[in-house]
Amino acid sequence: MAATQTASQTEKEPREIKLAHSPDSDDAFMFYALATHKLATPGYKYTHILSDIQSLNEAALTETYDVTALSFAAYPSLRDNYILLDTGASFGEGYGPIVVSTNALKPQELKGLRIGVPGLKTSAHLTLKLFEPDFEAVVIPFDKIIEAVKNDVVEAGLLIHEGQLFFPQLGLHRVVDLGIWWQELTGFPLPLGGNAVRRALGPELGRLIAKTIRGSVTYGLEHREEALNYAMQFARDMDPELADKFVGMYVNRWTLGYGEKGRKAVRALIERGTAAGLLPGPPNIEFLAE
Repeated sequence: MAATQTASQTEKEPREIKLAHSPDSDDAFMFYALATHKLATPGYKYTHILSDIQSLNEAALTETYDVTALSFAAYPSLRDNYILLDTGASFGEGYGPIVVSTNALKPQELKGLRIGVPGLKTSAHLTLKLFEPDFEAVVIPFDKIIEAVKNDVVEAGLLIHEGQLFFPQLGLHRVVDLGIWWQELTGFPLPLGGNAVRRALGPELGRLIAKTIRGSVTYGLEHREEALNYAMQFARDMDPELADKFVGMYVNRWTLGYGEKGRKAVRALIERGTAAGLLPGPPNIEFLAE
């Protein structure tokens, strides 16, 4: 006589959702509740994949992950397969990627220089091209750009992530803060990266995923100290005070939801990039409505 199956054996296995994001303190803070199971996700198991944003942009071309962080600049090449979620984004409000050099340069002196960039599909690179179209982009892993500038491999470097905060300690000079330039130009915060879900999953599951991500962000903001302690393991030699400042820059009200101003900011970046011939048209942006 066959043994009777236990309840656990007959329960339906949870569906796996592959969620990809950057191995940075701000993303770690954002997904703290989800990664440490502080947030219930009945029926679904989230598997976290950590990779740099340039690699994630490339992986999205083949729909490698169900949900992925991506650069807004990469979205026009991905929109047939992914739709943007209205939560989990990073905006620079009066700050953003920074171009640095070993010698003090004026912004107009960037013309024609070799500049280290973290990826050709990044929003940082797109914004720099809008600011100064004429330079030679040299793709370097984002965490190696400061070293490349100091060693004169490139004449200037485009910094994203925490390098925006500690470059003065390393004797480098700020040439331009693209977040400031963008806000003065458009009146909008600079949209850098967002989360997108595969269209093949369907809108119902997409909305559920968006709700889960918003819940994780909310938990982190409401339990800041414990979420920050978790995020410190991804802070790459930052002290807690600097890490807290960095997290505050990119996990905030914009991360909870774009709002109408945030959506207009994304459209402005895509429209300007398309008009400049830097992005494939048409400049259509679609957010998954909740």
